[in-house]
Amino acid sequence: MRYRRSIGALALAACLCWSSAGARAFDDNKYPDLSGGQWLRTDVGTPRYDPSKPAGRGQQAPLTPEYQAIFEASLADQANGGQGNWQSGARCLPPGMPATMNGYNSMEIVVLPEVTYIMVEHDLPIHRRIFTDGRDWPNEIEPTYQGYSIGRWLDTAGSGRYDVLEVETRGFKGTRSLDNSGLPLHADNQSVIKERIYFDKSDPKLLHDEMTMTDHALTRPWSALKSYRRNPAPQPIWREENCPGVTLLTMIGNELYMKGADGKLLPTRKDQPPPDLRYFNQAQR
Repeated sequence: MRYRRSIGALALAACLCWSSAGARAFDDNKYPDLSGGQWLRTDVGTPRYDPSKPAGRGQQAPLTPEYQAIFEASLADQANGGQGNWQSGARCLPPGMPATMNGYNSMEIVVLPEVTYIMVEHDLPIHRRIFTDGRDWPNEIEPTYQGYSIGRWLDTAGSGRYDVLEVETRGFKGTRSLDNSGLPLHADNQSVIKERIYFDKSDPKLLHDEMTMTDHALTRPWSALKSYRRNPAPQPIWREENCPGVTLLTMIGNELYMKGADGKLLPTRKDQPPPDLRYFNQAQR
């Protein structure tokens, strides 16, 4: 029994030594101070892909003629009371990349040596994993709304500290739109998104995400600069969004309806047809 206890004590000591060595291996002084705060977008108005331009047509998106027509149809549907191409608010689906980084709600960043997590509260808690462990692209990627992200930390100033996180993201599923105006991405979901995330040199509290997106709905790569500032409150309020729990919208077939205060369905757009009730017993008139 004493021998077994000695073996157990040695094993525990070895685990503790390994854990402390692993902890020492992660020198967080080498990384920028991104963790432990709440990040909020700096632009005002409707969140959008390019914060420097107005929403909707004002984005001047370099769409192909086919996808410009899809975008115009989305705007027309919204003008008629519909939801257009924007599936996030209407159906509680994740916005997907790159719309995740539009700054719809508070954002938290957690930096670990093997992975950087970006967590956003929008419709539902959303998180991105950016793998920084030196892995290569897998042979097969399970498509997701956020995509599969591989990043690497750079010391561009030669200071011994990392100051830029370069990220590439692929492997998407859709439908995804760039913002709630319904700016479309291609149905093939072959988007490639590249980012450079870094602090502003003149304002160390200002974080930038320099993003370039290549997509078959676009005639050329499209770049935008998104910026975020840390909430100065020592204990910021983290708001929980639970879209399925609060939404009054419901999808029946291909039509989206609204639940009224009396519990009955209401149309969401002009001249909307009622739901198909062929499989229900109809009350005799």
